[in-house]
Amino acid sequence: MRKNIKLILVIFFGIQLLLMSQLKHYPEFVEQFYSNGLYVFLSKLSHYILGWLPFSVGDILYTLAGIYIIRWLIISRKRIINDTINWILDIGATLSIVYFAFHILWAFNYYRQPLYKSLHLKADYTTEQLISFTERLIEKSNSLQYQLSKNDTIKVRLPYSSSEIFDKVKDGYQTLSEEYPHLKYHPKSIKKSIYSLPLTYMGFSGYLNPFTNEAQVNGLISTYKFPTTSCHEAAHQLGYAAENEANFIGSLAAIHNDDIYFKYSGYTFALRYCLAEIYYRDPESYNRILPTVNKGILKNYQEIQDFWRSYENPIEPYFEKTFDNFLKANNQADGMKSYSYVVALLVNYYEHKEL
Repeated sequence: MRKNIKLILVIFFGIQLLLMSQLKHYPEFVEQFYSNGLYVFLSKLSHYILGWLPFSVGDILYTLAGIYIIRWLIISRKRIINDTINWILDIGATLSIVYFAFHILWAFNYYRQPLYKSLHLKADYTTEQLISFTERLIEKSNSLQYQLSKNDTIKVRLPYSSSEIFDKVKDGYQTLSEEYPHLKYHPKSIKKSIYSLPLTYMGFSGYLNPFTNEAQVNGLISTYKFPTTSCHEAAHQLGYAAENEANFIGSLAAIHNDDIYFKYSGYTFALRYCLAEIYYRDPESYNRILPTVNKGILKNYQEIQDFWRSYENPIEPYFEKTFDNFLKANNQADGMKSYSYVVALLVNYYEHKEL
């Protein structure tokens, strides 16, 4: 690459950073022209091209990129000393291209308007509303758990393979799209990540590759978590970049699925958020409510907790902190810890609806 082109790309990188700092002030513009415009076309195109492949193209590209970067660093060691300016231009030009691709292919969604506005929901709730909704959730979750296990003390086990679960994800979104047409999910592009073990040690259940728009699910997690994790990543594919909003949409998609195992996974996923928020707001009510939850549900929760504990390691908090800071740098002020907003969306969505 010629030196003058590299310089232009580096300058363009600076311009991009400046534009990104201002984009957060124009969420309606992003919502209309990108999230509900250009992005819809780009994401569907990616899904049609890559979604049918049984392996993760994005994971392979990351592998090749990693090998290339290591090779480039080894080869360019002498250039760092002898041609420092050109070496810096190489890095700046590459970052400029990657940063542009990252945003045009997906990350502009970080700057779209909040979900509660587009769904016409309130963003706050009272503790009384929370407790009332949680009690309804417990009743529904208990009923589903008993239907599936025939015993309120036995945890639910999903009888599906990961590929069968991936195939069912679109069904819940299809039902949900009858209320919100923009949430129709087709074609699917969900796959198990070849980096499942590293993801586990990093503390992640899955991720969306922003360059290929493939949803990656950690293949080592319990199948009990597969429905909600898959639906969560599908929500990212639909353009909902915020983790809390993807959690809300993912839980709704699982709940709206006709499959009872998906429903169970979705309801208990929402219940866990609500219980955590009650514990934070009103510990006394939490201690009163928790014993009303079937022991089988609590065993499913314990199963997940035990899984992550078995992979705890000294570097996991650093990965989580890095991702948290990454979210905050991309217009997500609450980072990873935004449980209250998820609960607000759930409470207000079901305020006048049956569970």
